[in-house]
Amino acid sequence: METVRYYERRGLLPPAPRSSAGHRCYGARDVARLRFIVQAKELGFTLEEIGQLLAISDGGRTCAEVRAVAQAKAAEIGRRVARLRRIEERLRALAEQCARADGHDPCPILNLLEVHDDE
Repeated sequence: METVRYYERRGLLPPAPRSSAGHRCYGARDVARLRFIVQAKELGFTLEEIGQLLAISDGGRTCAEVRAVAQAKAAEIGRRVARLRRIEERLRALAEQCARADGHDPCPILNLLEVHDDE
């Protein structure tokens, strides 16, 4: 429930009306909007980007605007995937160097990670 209140504070959900006992009362529209937010998060959108998408949806604007946001997100994810692949390749190469070490050589991974004061 704290997450829902956080989304309210961020302006992604409208403040829920309260019952006479002070409990928040969420309607079908609120639930649909919450599902929208959850689905968008699963696609990798940030809360700021989700706010943009909600504004587009609320404003009845065109699919072209949504497509632009989605394309920008896809490009960002592509860059992150490429970076992760480079990291994976580097780690595999370092692990292979470790496998070839005879046990007396310094570990190539530890050598890479250690900070040497004399440098």
